[in-house]
Amino acid sequence: MAMLTVDDIVQATGGKLISGGTGSFTGASIDSRTINNGELFFALKGPTFDGHDFLPDVVSKGAGGAVVDRNTRFKIQDMPGGRQDPRFTVIAVEDTLKALQDSAHFLRIRRDLPVIAVTGSNGKTTTKEMIYRILSGRYRVLKNEGNLNNHIGVPLSFMKIKPDDKAAVLEFGMSAPGEIRMLCEMMAPAYGVITNIGPAHIGKLGSLEAVRSAKLEILEGLQTAVLNADDDFLMQGVKGFKGRMVTFSINNDAHVRGENIAVGDTGSRFTLAIRGNARVKVHLHTHGVFNIYNALAASAVCYSLGMTAGEIKTALEEYSAFSSRFEVIKSGGVTLINDSYNANPQSMKEAIKGLGSFKGGGRLVAVLGDMNELGEFSGELHRTIGGEVTAAGLDVFVAVGKMMSLAAEEGQRQRNGRKILTPEIYKFNDVSDAGQRILDIIRHGDTVLVKGSRSMTMEKIVEKIRGRETEC
Repeated sequence: MAMLTVDDIVQATGGKLISGGTGSFTGASIDSRTINNGELFFALKGPTFDGHDFLPDVVSKGAGGAVVDRNTRFKIQDMPGGRQDPRFTVIAVEDTLKALQDSAHFLRIRRDLPVIAVTGSNGKTTTKEMIYRILSGRYRVLKNEGNLNNHIGVPLSFMKIKPDDKAAVLEFGMSAPGEIRMLCEMMAPAYGVITNIGPAHIGKLGSLEAVRSAKLEILEGLQTAVLNADDDFLMQGVKGFKGRMVTFSINNDAHVRGENIAVGDTGSRFTLAIRGNARVKVHLHTHGVFNIYNALAASAVCYSLGMTAGEIKTALEEYSAFSSRFEVIKSGGVTLINDSYNANPQSMKEAIKGLGSFKGGGRLVAVLGDMNELGEFSGELHRTIGGEVTAAGLDVFVAVGKMMSLAAEEGQRQRNGRKILTPEIYKFNDVSDAGQRILDIIRHGDTVLVKGSRSMTMEKIVEKIRGRETEC
């Protein structure tokens, strides 16, 4: 990270220096297992863990210091050797999590660089990664890794910023009102991207309007908002925004458009049209129209930051699918689409449409697990997925979980109503049951989509299919 001194941490957190107190830190960590020499350890507390329990490990690994709770007994005699290394700094604070957040904010406000925040119901991570790839063609850029997109992951990620970083792109997640507002106050983004609004987390928030309100917290304080002009519900909600709006679209007029779209087995092709400027042809090596939307969102924000259409094209064509997010794998004689990372109703629908674009080969097989956090809307939204499977003309539907069985029932009902033979439908209680039968269901030449909520562990079915070749 940009070197933070002991005095910086004390000033940022309002903490009290207990011991040590010279020099600076090479980074920040909350994990005693992976902490590196010279890093500052924040001893966070949770319902089932207490970072203070691991302070001896932190010292033994050569950490530079620790931020501890002033109300937690900190025993120097418990350290290795019965005494504390004088080079090890201890700073006591009222709340170690807030101290981490305050330290990241301190670092942010003294750095004059554009921070881009990305949120939305679907496509956040892919859009963030595409923005990172485009900007990295010209600058050194910070990003949050993986799904470190919450009140802990965002500040921890920003603490890794280097002196020569010229921009930061951060994914902002949320599951409750106020969370994105808090992240914005901490990171002060000048640019914000909203990919779309959908029913993810609707079970917790209670309505689609509440989901939109929570996402729109990102607008507070922005200079530039990058918005999906094809999402009417989103655009209705931003009418009062006073800053600069940059839009992206496939179907409507926008600053950045995707035209002449062709989606196939080798990826997606489209023309990137930037209003009043340039038109370039792009070949994405990722699948599905939803990934074109992600590319357009990334293009819009990067063009706003001064990147050329040529730079955008080059970076997008070099981008490859993020692991477990509509990742296409040839394995065991089948084309496996590993989209097992997570699921919500909108991403599930888009994945089904994406599977439907794989035409001309063997059967199209959807292996779908339950979607979580839908509350009272769960039954209705799962039944809708059954209709989507039938409408897409898929050949086989494997439903995994109690709620997805409702989707299977709806798929069966619509199949009977239309007097058609597909999809062939299978229902399983859980991943374990499905895993025992999945190799009997799929055939050589099939294209198989695997998707479900994180807690369903659908990756176990992916692993089973990937091992098919050795079992045959």
